[in-house]
Amino acid sequence: MTRVLFVCLGNICRSPGAEGVLRAKAKSRGIAVAVDSAGTGGWHVGDPPDDRMRAAALDRGYDLSAQRARQVSPDDFETFDYILAMDASNLATLKDIAPPGHGAVLRKLLGKDDVPDPYYGGEDGFEHVLDLLEGAVDELLEEIGS
Repeated sequence: MTRVLFVCLGNICRSPGAEGVLRAKAKSRGIAVAVDSAGTGGWHVGDPPDDRMRAAALDRGYDLSAQRARQVSPDDFETFDYILAMDASNLATLKDIAPPGHGAVLRKLLGKDDVPDPYYGGEDGFEHVLDLLEGAVDELLEEIGS
């Protein structure tokens, strides 16, 4: 079973959205994955995803209500096969804290592009992020499902 960790800054918008999208799409395709999300920062630890992300995700059939924010830990680099950052800043932080010789694939979810942080914007930003996440998760499932 492939293990995937999505990482953003606070673990309340982008990475929980990605977790919910992957969980649902993998289940519908019969692909066994273990999925989680985390933040590089710890100020939202224990909080549910942002209300706007939960609502936008639920409108698309992704239930994020059971998720709670957590911070990335050194153990994650041994637990997960893929650690996928939402942007260059979070990827840089992950590279800084990664233990030497870890076995995870560490990269940005969208390759060279960033998933923009919708936190300070309007509702449209959450829809845009979900559009990006759905496309990226489809590509990831092609990669890990083959």
